[in-house]
Amino acid sequence: MKKVPALLKLVPLFEDFSEQELLTVARLLAERKYPKGSILFFEGDPGHDMFIIRDGLVKICKVANEREIILALFRGGDFFGEMALVQSGDTRSATAETLTTVFTLNGTLFRQFLEDNPKMCLKLLEITFERLRKANEQIEDLTFLDVRSRIAKTLRRLSEDYGKPIPGGLMIDLRLTHRQIANLAGTVRESVTKVMQELKDRSIITVDRKRIVIHDPDRLA
Repeated sequence: MKKVPALLKLVPLFEDFSEQELLTVARLLAERKYPKGSILFFEGDPGHDMFIIRDGLVKICKVANEREIILALFRGGDFFGEMALVQSGDTRSATAETLTTVFTLNGTLFRQFLEDNPKMCLKLLEITFERLRKANEQIEDLTFLDVRSRIAKTLRRLSEDYGKPIPGGLMIDLRLTHRQIANLAGTVRESVTKVMQELKDRSIITVDRKRIVIHDPDRLA
């Protein structure tokens, strides 16, 4: 339990909380461990809990006509399913597949906590609107950009979210397969392989053990 407040401090939703407030929220959490590939929930399932990731990776996706579109990737310190905190009984809008250990925060318990913490409501709205903005941008990309542009923009977005400065560039600190990049960009693996090879030939990126290093962000953009 001692490590839980430190984890909560990494979550944007709780970054302004005092130590005592973090301890109060920590007591509301339940730890759950899931093996690789477990489904936390399917699209259309009732939503009651928010999830906070302790370690590992969670994939949020939609599946239509046997084709998967990855909407987001979350890792340690991230959270998702936050609408369950304010919309009791609402259904999940996507499927979550986990490779991780998570903490769950029950919506009913947290709504009681919100009554004494109105600033949390504003923070929750800010984060929700920002995620909605990103979702709208992703929809626009799928509608108006060609495949090559979508792949390049996906790499740029990943570098903004998970970029780690290293000598000579910015490393996307996730191990990603061409299939996963394709599912993020709304295309097929073969297109990703072709575009990635082009970017490597032009010395814009390199790939080391599935970790992508962007050497020239301006040319990528």
